[in-house]
Amino acid sequence: MCMVIFAPLFAIFAFATCGGYSGELRVSVDCANRTQSDRRIDIQVTYPFRLYQVNFDAPTCDGKRRENLSLIGDFSSSAEFFVTIAVFAFLYSLAATVVYIFFQNKYRENNRGPLIDFIVTVVFSFMWLVSSSSWAKGLSDVKVATDPDEILLLISACKQPTNKCASVRGPVMSSLNTSVVFGFLNFILWAGNIWFVFKETGWHASGNRYPQEPVEKQSGSQSLNQGGYNQEPYGPTPPFNQPQAGFGQQPSFGQPGGLGQQNFNQTRYNQTGPTSFANQI
Repeated sequence: MCMVIFAPLFAIFAFATCGGYSGELRVSVDCANRTQSDRRIDIQVTYPFRLYQVNFDAPTCDGKRRENLSLIGDFSSSAEFFVTIAVFAFLYSLAATVVYIFFQNKYRENNRGPLIDFIVTVVFSFMWLVSSSSWAKGLSDVKVATDPDEILLLISACKQPTNKCASVRGPVMSSLNTSVVFGFLNFILWAGNIWFVFKETGWHASGNRYPQEPVEKQSGSQSLNQGGYNQEPYGPTPPFNQPQAGFGQQPSFGQPGGLGQQNFNQTRYNQTGPTSFANQI
């Protein structure tokens, strides 16, 4: 349930905070001749951060001539890779949510649905880790390349001691920092979901069946001992006054058919035998 709710939401935050970024920085150049100064040099920084395509004009403090400059660096590969993974993860999360809710029987048929879901979850977990790490490094490089102090080094007028150059403000990159955080949160979410998807495949249940075999064998042997060797022997029942000689049984004392009954009959014979013989004489 957590995967269904948070995966699309985290993916939206990840690609929206990165793919929709637009920032601006400003530097100023004060020439010795005030009429040639420019204190509002604005430079736009946008996604996908191909900084070498960002151009701006700066005064040369040498007449009215201005020079056209561009930033340094291309960090589009890591940014676009991160946004692509976020978009595909969002689309797959929506599709999986629809399948979980409306096509549960189809999902569990032949165990094919859980198996595909398990493989895709593992792949997305790995891709989230790689893309987030790559974008975190790319963002660090973007911050260095768009630092106003670094841009002032590109302006030739700032290399002259008679001119004064200053950085007015840098680009606000809080949303880009948020995108990196959501990237790693998505990795944690998808990696944690691997265990739950693994249990849906049935591999976890099949692995627990093997330790039960010795218990079944032991219970079978116990039933064999109880039912085979402890049963009464087959054949006719011995007479009432004779002891039963079944296997594994002992004669019962004081009960009918036991040694007590046999001694009683013998004593009775000894008492009645001589008396009958005297009467006959």
